[in-house]
Amino acid sequence: MSEPSETWLPQEAFEKLSAELDRLKTDGRRDVSARIAAARAEGDLSENGGYHAAREEQGQLEARITMLEQMLREAQVGNPTDTGTGIQAGFVVTAAINGGAPTRFLLGSREMLSAGIIADDLAVYSPQSPLGAAVIGCHPADTVSYTAPTGKEFTVEILDAQPFSG
Repeated sequence: MSEPSETWLPQEAFEKLSAELDRLKTDGRRDVSARIAAARAEGDLSENGGYHAAREEQGQLEARITMLEQMLREAQVGNPTDTGTGIQAGFVVTAAINGGAPTRFLLGSREMLSAGIIADDLAVYSPQSPLGAAVIGCHPADTVSYTAPTGKEFTVEILDAQPFSG
C-alpha cells in the first residue's frame, strides 16, 4: 500500500471535485442501487448480466468516492506562489528532457484534467513521480537527472517555471 500523499489543487478544482463527490454519494449511489434492485427483481442472479454489471458499476462508484474523499481530505488548496524556494506542486514547468524540444507540464494532479481546469494538451506529473520528485526545488537553468521505473536515466534542463494561474 502506498503512503498517502498531499495533492495540490486550485480552489476551482477543489470545488468541482467536491461537487462530484456529493453527486456520487447521493444521486450516483441512488441510481446504482435502483439498477441493482431492478436487475435483482428479474430473477436468477447467476445468469443475470444486468445485475452483475450494476454490481460492477457500484464497485467502481465506491472506489471513486473513496479516492475523492482521500484526495480532498489531504489536498493543499489555493494558488501556488513563487517564494524563491524553487519549483513546487502547482507550478507549470518548461523543460528540455534529454536535450529534446521544450515540453510544458504541470506539477500537480491529473484530477485537474477531469475537473476541466486545465487543457488536455498540458501534461500533468505528480510531485511524487520520478520526474516530479527530480524537479522539486529546482530553478530555471538547473539541470537534474532521474531514473524512470524502467531503469532508463533522463536528464532534465529546467527552462522556465511559473506558478499555475488557471
